[in-house]
Amino acid sequence: MHEYALKLDLCIREISRFIIGKENVVKLMLVSILSGGHILLEGPLGVAKTTLSKAFAKVIGGTFRRIQCTSDLLPSDVLGTYVYDQKKGEYVLKKGPIFSNIILLDEIDRASPRTQSAFIEAMQENQVSIEGVTLKLPQPFMVIATRIFIEEEGVFPLPKVQVDRFMMRIPITFPLPKEEIEILNRIDLIDEFNVREILKPEDILWLREEARKVTVSPLIKKYIVDLVNYLRRNEYADFPVSPRASIFLFKGARAKALIEGRDYVIPDDVKSISFYVLNHRISLKPEAEMDGVTVSTILNEAFKKVPVPR
Repeated sequence: MHEYALKLDLCIREISRFIIGKENVVKLMLVSILSGGHILLEGPLGVAKTTLSKAFAKVIGGTFRRIQCTSDLLPSDVLGTYVYDQKKGEYVLKKGPIFSNIILLDEIDRASPRTQSAFIEAMQENQVSIEGVTLKLPQPFMVIATRIFIEEEGVFPLPKVQVDRFMMRIPITFPLPKEEIEILNRIDLIDEFNVREILKPEDILWLREEARKVTVSPLIKKYIVDLVNYLRRNEYADFPVSPRASIFLFKGARAKALIEGRDYVIPDDVKSISFYVLNHRISLKPEAEMDGVTVSTILNEAFKKVPVPR
């Protein structure tokens, strides 16, 4: 196995000291940052979504900022603004928390539509515009947003254009009983939270370049496109899956191969990330519920019907 694959495995093991039973989620997060993507974590209260994000940020180095989204959060609170400096006699830029390597948007759906729209340029183009001035964000840059489906008051639905910019939507579930016992066994270690830094931001940028060198055969590319087009033709899908799905499956498969220590993609690399890349890009027509069809039903059908290259 390549040395970088061993380091990436060490990242997963280090986070797993503090976050129990979420190894696959950590691997998906690594796939995302090596692909230049962003993550939407969804799940009930108290399942370590925030702690997981903080541990991930510590392991890969760089700067980390947490933004608690509320209805009165303004775009300037996130992006920054120009303030008057009396000593200099001029307006100077006071940068907001968005100028960090890892941004945790806690309960993103509590931010107003105006504030939610402020994240779109940052997520798509790695830059922000403040008072007509365009500024580049530090690299690597990754947004980890959380969403909880338990309350309806004070919640603003995320627009499809923003949801589509998340590379993956990852459900976070309650721990299994044996995992919860292990959490209790390690609670003092978890509370101390002495997570070691394994990588540095420049390592992530180098690994992204290495991921671009991973070979993807024409058959794998066709499999990705066939999978996405099968979903576009589904009779219950309200909106067609965008080309971002194909792009993120392609980039994610390369990153997954890199993490596994390979310089070529196999079908399992695509299949292992497909659910997380595709599940938030499918909107269902009203008749789907009457017919007992869910997003998972449609995805499972696609995975079975689309021929896998041998």
